[in-house]
Formats: sequence, C-alpha cells, structure tokens
Amino acid sequence: MIGFGVTVINSKQHITIRCNILNAMEKFVRKQSCPDDTEITPSMKIKPEEIEGKEEAADAEEDDFSDPIPWQKIESEGLDCDYALLFTQHEADHLFQKLEKEVVYSTGDEAKVQVFGKVYDIPRKQATYGDTGLIYTYSGVSRLACPWTPTLEYIRDSVTKVTGHRFNFVLINRYEDGQDHIGEHRDDERELDPLSPIASVSFGAARDFVFRHRDARGKRSSRRIEPVKLVLSHGSLLLMNSPTNTFWYHSLPVRKKVLLPRINLTFRRIMSTGK
Repeated sequence: MIGFGVTVINSKQHITIRCNILNAMEKFVRKQSCPDDTEITPSMKIKPEEIEGKEEAADAEEDDFSDPIPWQKIESEGLDCDYALLFTQHEADHLFQKLEKEVVYSTGDEAKVQVFGKVYDIPRKQATYGDTGLIYTYSGVSRLACPWTPTLEYIRDSVTKVTGHRFNFVLINRYEDGQDHIGEHRDDERELDPLSPIASVSFGAARDFVFRHRDARGKRSSRRIEPVKLVLSHGSLLLMNSPTNTFWYHSLPVRKKVLLPRINLTFRRIMSTGK
C-alpha cells in the first residue's frame, strides 16, 4: 500500500489531502512480460475482456456511469481535477508491457519541438494516435495520428466508461527515467474541444506532477499562488477539467532519483476540421 498525496498551499490555507489506495504499486517490475493467456484482473468494478481482438466500442451514453470508481477531487483557484486509480497493479503491469510492444515513437524531425523560434530535441519519446485523419499542432509541430492499437483502444474505452467522455486522440510520452522531463506548458491548442477534459493515464514509475498558476510564474509574477504538486501512480487517471488549462501550467520536472521508465497517455478530443 502506498499513499497518494496532494498538497495545495496559498496565503490563506495549507491543506494536505492524503488518500491511501489499496493495490497500488509497491514495486514496479521492468521488462517482465505476462504470458499471452494472462487475464486482466478487474479494477474497481471495471470489467475488461482480453485486449487482443477486442472490437467492442464504448457505446455508453456520456451521462451513464455504469462502473463508477472512487475519485479524489483536487481544487484550487481556477483548478479543477479528479484523480483515481483506474487499473490494479496487475492490469497496469500488463498494459505497460503491451504499450512497450505496440507503440512506435517519433524519430528525426518529428522528435523535435520549436520553442520561441528555436528547435530542440524532445527530452522524452513521443507518439500520437487517434481517429483517421486527425492532426494535432503544438509547439510549432503538426502531428498526424497513427491508427489506434488494440491496447490504446482498450485504455481509451476504459477511460470513457468511468468518465462519460469520449476521446478521439492520444498523445503518448515515454520517460526513460527521471532525467527525461517536460517543461511548464498548457494544453490549450485551438483544435482541442474546450468542453472536453484532458484525461492523463500513467503507467510505470510514479513521478511528481506540478501545476503552477499563470499569474504566479517567474520573478515578476503578479500574485503569490503556491503551486499544486501531485504524485501520479502506476495505473492512475488524472482528469483535468475546464478551466484548469486556461489558468494553470503543468510540468513533469527532472527527478534524478527515479531510475525506472514511465509512460503517460493524455487523451484529448480534437474538433473536426472546419468547426
């Protein structure tokens, strides 16, 4: 058993929320494949089938939550998130290994990003998957979605089942260890549906995830609003609801003591061309 800690601090209050979650990851096993006939243990009333050959679509109505899970609410000024453990350790281990086999990451120019007119290598591996023809543009780079893999479809449908939201695109980031990271940014691109949350699913090493208010960034910040720091566990789901990405930047900072890999999937809804 491990604890999930959320700390929210401002000038008026210091709140610490700690939720102990059963079946969370005590030890993450790297590169340990499951047998082909391994079944995925249901997690918190989720009823998964075998991933291979799974053709059943998530056709539940958006307001019909047939399998609810315990959610942890995370709030601050303009920040609205929900956190839950979506998969058991056994499920998460199995899904991590499937992703390692199926996901093809970008190379060459597609593995670079543009920041203030300069091009840099991305300090992590990255891939994009989704519905046919979808293109997502961020940091000066446009990326075409690859077709969904069976495992990505399964994870996407599991997220839809517990949230009621449908997603047509996923951005995947793979962090080899604590040296790989992502800087402060907001997921506020024009093609994203403003009414849809962003669902972040994590597998592998637990990493710090930091929110910082837009008015409290830098030495010349106009306000004193303390950052909100989370620890995202193996098999967890973080739902970033509106207006979070309007007011808060988020990052995954360097953590040198982290020696194991992490895969993060952020499911999004991209509006069709012309909308």
